[in-house]
This record gives sequence, structure tokens and C-alpha cells, in this order.
Amino acid sequence: MTDASTIDVAVIGAGPAGLMAAEVAAQGGARVTVFDGMSSAARKFLLAGRGGLNLTHSEPLADVLARYGAAQQRLRPAIEAFPPDALRAWAEELGQPTFVGSSGRVFPVAMKASPLLRAWLRRLDAQGVQLKLRHRWTGWDDHGRLLFDTFDGPRAIAARATVLALGGASWPKLGSDGGFVDLLAAKGIAIAPLKPANCGFTVDWSELFAEKYQGAPLKNIALSCGGRAIRGEAIVTKTGLEGGAVYALSAGLRDAILADGEATLMIALRPDLSADELTSRLTKPKGKQSLSTFLRKAAGLPPAGIGLLQEAAHRQGLSLASLPPAECAALINAVPVRLTGIAPIARAISTAGGIAFAEFDDTSMLRKLPGVFAAGEMLDWEAPTGGYLLTACFATGAAAGRGALAWLGRKSTD
Repeated sequence: MTDASTIDVAVIGAGPAGLMAAEVAAQGGARVTVFDGMSSAARKFLLAGRGGLNLTHSEPLADVLARYGAAQQRLRPAIEAFPPDALRAWAEELGQPTFVGSSGRVFPVAMKASPLLRAWLRRLDAQGVQLKLRHRWTGWDDHGRLLFDTFDGPRAIAARATVLALGGASWPKLGSDGGFVDLLAAKGIAIAPLKPANCGFTVDWSELFAEKYQGAPLKNIALSCGGRAIRGEAIVTKTGLEGGAVYALSAGLRDAILADGEATLMIALRPDLSADELTSRLTKPKGKQSLSTFLRKAAGLPPAGIGLLQEAAHRQGLSLASLPPAECAALINAVPVRLTGIAPIARAISTAGGIAFAEFDDTSMLRKLPGVFAAGEMLDWEAPTGGYLLTACFATGAAAGRGALAWLGRKSTD
């Protein structure tokens, strides 16, 4: 079925980037329709907000930009035009004030994504933005019309401008499955391979360790690899490691594994204690205590940490019980863990790779596809957790909305 009317701006993808592009375009006077393949909008956004929506970060803008690594210069114009402070003001306009947590992360007072999304969708509706769900984009026809698979069959829709905001390939059940790669590659668009970001890793644990400690947290630890170190927490899984501190190092670890087939992660179980202090504690008489009890009391190690020590000693052909105090102290704050693989992209928090920035002009338009813009996670950038992912999605969405208005000869009002 072909729609007879031509809409001003078609936004494909009802996540934060797409909805922000729609809002900016609608505020500029464009007739906007948002299409999404799922039965409801912003499913991954809602999932991210279940444990407290980390909307952005309060650190200085220069520090925020540095979190985007090699992509920071390409993202700078969009983020400077819609920085974290503007994002916080936008949320407050929707009746969702924010606060800064102890780590500098910014959260809505409601600590949920759903109230913010409901208010946002109400405002978009009031602005005339139409939302078409269960519309899965499948490309273009020979006349340049957008093609969709819908519950009622195929549809062809003409649009004067199109914003693609299809996300990456993590959590595909929520709608972002990386299907845009083949569609755009067929048009000659250069796309960096999609890879897991903020992800876990596999470890060849012994069966005993995996069964006993899966799900156990490792708190107040320090992780290091390739000259980078981070404080935080990790979680032992049956097949490896995940958690905030692991995610913070995941880009380097992932790239090392892709290059060399493995990577070694060093874990300091008691980073606040010096080698001398640990050695002194471990020199005390053990008496009739078991080794685990002694390490728990003398070094303050949790059961999973003790198990990790035993695992590392065994792999080195050593007996933990017979290690001299100084060697045991050294091992406690430098436990080597051999990472053998990367957790699947479907389980990653976010995605690295995507459309190369060289494909865009300064208005977020794809040079090879006039009138087609792109935003969000489908671009070739990555960032750690901490609010940086959403910050860039909102900012690039706003930039794409401004670009679409410029293409239509209209001015944005943001």
C-alpha cells in the first residue's frame, strides 16, 4: 500500500535520539511522523531506567567530551549545542527534575524512565507528532519512498526528509538489531563493524569455582589492563566477569581480545592496603583457622575473592596455603584473570561501530543519500556508562532534527 500524502520528516526509531529529532523538527514547524517496529516506544530507554535512569553526568563539559575517545571531535558540535545542562533543563520542563548523585551522575528525582517518557510522548502528541508503531523499516523503493512491513502488509511512504535513529545491536529483543547495516551498505555507506560495548567477558573458570561463586559480587576492587585502572565492582558469572568496573575497561579489553585472542585483567582485591600492610596482616599466626577463615579475617577478603585467589594460584601451579605472606599479599592485589572471549553483543549494554562520520556533512546528513540524516547509537562512537550514552543520543538526535529542518528550508527553535 502506498500513502498518497508526503510527510515532511519521517523519523525511523522511537528511542531517545529519534524522539528528540522529532521534537526539534516539530518545534520548527515540520509535520513529523515517527515509525518504530515495536509495539511501544523507547523500550531500551525504559529498561535502562528500571534501576534508576542515569540521564547524563554533571562533570565539566570538557571531561564529558573526553569520554567519547576518538569520536569526541565529531560529537563535539552536537553535544555543545545540547549539553548536559540543557538536557537537565529539558527534563525539568517535562515535570521531571533531576539531581546529582554522589558519583556525579545525574538522575531524575523519580528514578525512573517511565514518567519522563509518558510526559515526553504527551508533549510530542500536542506538537502534532504522529507515532506509527509496528512499522519495521525495510529500505527504499525505486521511487525513493520508505518501505515498511506492517501488521496490515507492506507500506510505501514518501517523506521530504528522513531521520534514521535505529540504535545499535545490543538487546535486539527491544528493537535495535543492527538490521540497518545491510540496508545502508547496499547504498555505499561505510559502516564500521558493530561490536559489543560496555560488555562482559568470558573466563575459563574451573567447574568448582563457577558453580560456587556465580552471581557473587567483588566489591571495592581495582581492575587494570593496558595501563588503565578503575575502581568499582564486578560480578562473577558462570562463564566470566561483568559489572561496572569491567564495563569501564571493556573497550580496551575487547580490542585486545579481537587482536590477540585473549587479554589479562589484573584485579586488586584490597587496593586500599599497601603490600607492607597486607604482608603484616598475613604474618600473624593462623592457629587452627582454615585458610579461608584466616584470609577473611586477616585480609578482609570475601568468599568470592578467596576463591579467585585459589583459582589464580592453581593456574600458576601454586598452593595458596604454602605461599609466603609477602607473595600472598602481592597476589591479593594483582590477581591475573585470563579473559578468553567477549560476551555476545545481544547482552552488551551498548554497541561500538556504526556509520562512519566521514559519511556525514555538517548537518548530520548522509552525503550519498540527500535528505537522509542519522543519529544515536547507530553512528560510529562508544562511551562508558555514567550518562554519556544517553547524552550523545539526545544531542545527536537534536542535531539530526536541526539538519532535517535546514533541508526543508526551515529554522529550528531550540
